Amino acid sequence: MNLARVSANGQVTVPVEIRRKLNLREGDKILFFERGNGEVVIDNASITAITKAQEAFKGAAKDFGVNSEEDVQKLINDIRYGE
Repeated sequence: MNLARVSANGQVTVPVEIRRKLNLREGDKILFFERGNGEVVIDNASITAITKAQEAFKGAAKDFGVNSEEDVQKLINDIRYGE
């Protein structure tokens, strides 16, 4: 268990063990969200955003017929230059 104190300005220092676990670095943003049971959870906002983006794009390569780096470059060229 880790404790942190809230300052008069509402600031909290995240304990080092938690920073390591969440892979937090200086300047990172922390996401606070509430689960259905009222529990409040913190997470690294960058990692959460990347994970959500990966889920959103899951299967997109197959849908676009992208199977190799060459396919990616061709798709980029098609979009950029209308080739």
